[in-house]
Amino acid sequence: MLTHIQIRDFAIIDAVELELGPGLTVLTGETGAGKSILVDALLLAAGGRAGAEVVRHGAERAEVSATFAIEKNAAAHAWLADQSIEHEGECVLRRVIAADGRSRAYVNGQAMPVQALRQLGETLVDVHGQMEYQSLVRRAAQRELLDQSGEHRELLNAVATAWRALSEVKEERDLAAASAQDREARLELLRYHLSELQALDLKEGESEELSAERQRLSQRGRLASSAREIMQLLREADDVSAEQVISRALTTARHVRDLDPKFAPMAQLIEESLIALREGVESVERYESDLDADPARQEWVEQRLAAMESIARKHRVELNGLLALQSELQQEFQRLDSLEASMAQIEKRLDEAQKKFRAACDKLTSARKSAARSLGESITALMQTLGMPGGKFQIDVRPAESPGVNGADDVEFLVSANPGQPPRPLAKVASGGELSRISLAIQVAAVQTDALAGSLACLVFDEVDAGVGGGVAEIVGRQLRTLGERAQALCVTHLPQVASQAHAHVRVTKLTDGKTTRTALHTLTDDERVEEIARMLGGINVTDKAREHAAEMLRPAPSKASAKSAAGGANKAPAKAAAPARKKPARR
Repeated sequence: MLTHIQIRDFAIIDAVELELGPGLTVLTGETGAGKSILVDALLLAAGGRAGAEVVRHGAERAEVSATFAIEKNAAAHAWLADQSIEHEGECVLRRVIAADGRSRAYVNGQAMPVQALRQLGETLVDVHGQMEYQSLVRRAAQRELLDQSGEHRELLNAVATAWRALSEVKEERDLAAASAQDREARLELLRYHLSELQALDLKEGESEELSAERQRLSQRGRLASSAREIMQLLREADDVSAEQVISRALTTARHVRDLDPKFAPMAQLIEESLIALREGVESVERYESDLDADPARQEWVEQRLAAMESIARKHRVELNGLLALQSELQQEFQRLDSLEASMAQIEKRLDEAQKKFRAACDKLTSARKSAARSLGESITALMQTLGMPGGKFQIDVRPAESPGVNGADDVEFLVSANPGQPPRPLAKVASGGELSRISLAIQVAAVQTDALAGSLACLVFDEVDAGVGGGVAEIVGRQLRTLGERAQALCVTHLPQVASQAHAHVRVTKLTDGKTTRTALHTLTDDERVEEIARMLGGINVTDKAREHAAEMLRPAPSKASAKSAAGGANKAPAKAAAPARKKPARR
């Protein structure tokens, strides 16, 4: 529901604000006062296209902000969640158009591409007018409205679940089928690769150990020379070795530790170092002897590593990845080897998934056809009262070329506005006035469903009453009021019969000082409504008889449900919508 709109420097509007409530709100005023400009501004905020021409002459930019209450709007909630935009049951759309034509868009203060804003706007505002974009001409919207009207949520969920299950099995089948095309050739290749790897008889960590051993063996001469040098320095030096020096130091320390107990720990440390030195020398001796233990070992290590490196290069893996490669190839071999049995199982599951999907679609199709007959009859009946006697509305539910997550049906609204004319798609109805009234009939018929009424966007009707008058105009007004009692509706009108049915009434006035022109808004009190409807009935010179007629039109207006009056404002300070004391009988 639209709760507030603020417009600055848009067309001939300098600065206006309007607060709205639920129910039907009408906008009236002289031709050219700017009533439809308000609709244009709302469309702009909802993502409509615009250029520099919308900026008020002499201004730097045009700006429109629209605030919506979205507690019951599931589609808007889903969109905001997808965009990770926080909200507390309220959504603010803001659009700025610079004088050079550049455009910026914001949702709850977050910058947003205009295309994304338009997607959100379609869930919040639905404009019905002779020249405006309408959601009802989109086939997807027609299907959604039929499903909402028929309360098909559970059936739609069942179809969507079955479709997802079917899609998963199809994907599995396609992958298996692709594998089966070159199955034999792939199996032969896998056998060859696995035989090579199995012949190596690889052990975990073997490549690292062999690489280290190859490094050691390739430097055997240098390593042996270093070991010999260490032993000479520590034990076999011609003059004095390290072992001899430490032994002498230990002997001296032992001699004096009886003279001073402080030498005891020092003697112990020297003794430990001597023991460690001897162990180190023995380790070096063993290392040196091992270097010469098996001269053929180096050749074997080189051959073993060469075989491993050759296979690793072939498969473009590291040496330490050969065991993982062998496991991977073994798993693929087993999968392909049992592919025929797997394909049979997949085909069986696919057949079951297709049956479940078709069964779910059949139930949905049956429900759609039933809902289509009922909704078509209701809309046809409403058309007879809206200036289209003999008109007929039908909803075509036919098999879709490509069933999917929304079922197996194509849904299309067909209409014949005049007797003898064959039904044609709603999008191809020639008369804008007829299209507007048909849209009104569709919305009125649709909101008879409680599940749909609370989730509708703000419905805007721009001169939906064009081309009608008299009794038909009064019926249009009553239907709009009926619509407003279940969903928020805004209507631009020139007809007093329509204006008298509103829950709230806003007058649009064009003001000029001879140099500049601007538009002002004013929410009317009950007495002011009488005066405005009298003007609409009688013209410039309002007579007492016109006032009496206006009061009479307001008095019997039906009020099945109490709706809050919209509050509005004009120019830079919003007008308050406090209810005044009534001097004449008037509708609630």
